[in-house]
Amino acid sequence: MQKLWFITNTASGTATAAKATAIEAVFVEHDLQLAGRTAFPDDDLPDADRLDTEGVDTVVLFAGDGTINAAACRLADWTGSILILPGGTMNLLAKALHGNADPATIIRAAKQGGRRIALPYVEAGPHRAFVGLILGPAATWVRARELVRSRRLRGLGRAMLSAWRRTFSRGIRLEGVPGLRHHAQAVFVRPEADHLDVAAVDARDWRSIAALGWEWLTGDWVAAAQVTQVRAKRLRIAGHKPAQALFDGEPMKLDADVTITGGIGREMFIATVEAA
Repeated sequence: MQKLWFITNTASGTATAAKATAIEAVFVEHDLQLAGRTAFPDDDLPDADRLDTEGVDTVVLFAGDGTINAAACRLADWTGSILILPGGTMNLLAKALHGNADPATIIRAAKQGGRRIALPYVEAGPHRAFVGLILGPAATWVRARELVRSRRLRGLGRAMLSAWRRTFSRGIRLEGVPGLRHHAQAVFVRPEADHLDVAAVDARDWRSIAALGWEWLTGDWVAAAQVTQVRAKRLRIAGHKPAQALFDGEPMKLDADVTITGGIGREMFIATVEAA
């Protein structure tokens, strides 16, 4: 790790311009050369040819899971490395690769002895999710979430009302996952090395919703009574209508005839903890 390209998204959960500047100072401290910067989404993400032309060996991402997803998919065939720093809200990928370390500690550890590993993903058509794929009516809450993130109150009430109504609609039904509850309000598909972990949420009264929320706040939410969890190799959306989907939190329309499966990429993500 010597020559870097720095990608930030200061609209993500905890990433700010001041923190990005502080991280660049850490690069200088460790004699790391910065070849270029991308402020996503205002700037286009670099492609493999651009990075190779600039002699970049490592892309450093300081952003949330959605930006990380976009960059990792664009650079899926690039031969360099990707270093993920915690800059989102949940920072699930950063924690998997580095534990709870802060950006400066991660950079130092990566320079001294980081190793490259491969990450599994959920795949559906051209889309991939490294954290997880969410299907079902609950995915319609993404509109309200984006309004809150951008601090735009106009239209928020309408977006929340629409999402609330759809959440208590008939739900989604999947094929290829025996034992899963039908017509779930949300189905979370998480990638594992050799299978997909599929969890369906069905909470249709205030008591169930409260219990599910408590499990989510205090422990493992898939252990709640309102969640059915199974393993699968592949699955499909039943019916013929496209469904709202969130790939690492980013909204997409998913055709019903698309097979959802899993895969694992090449060793390109830098890890600094033994458990990664």
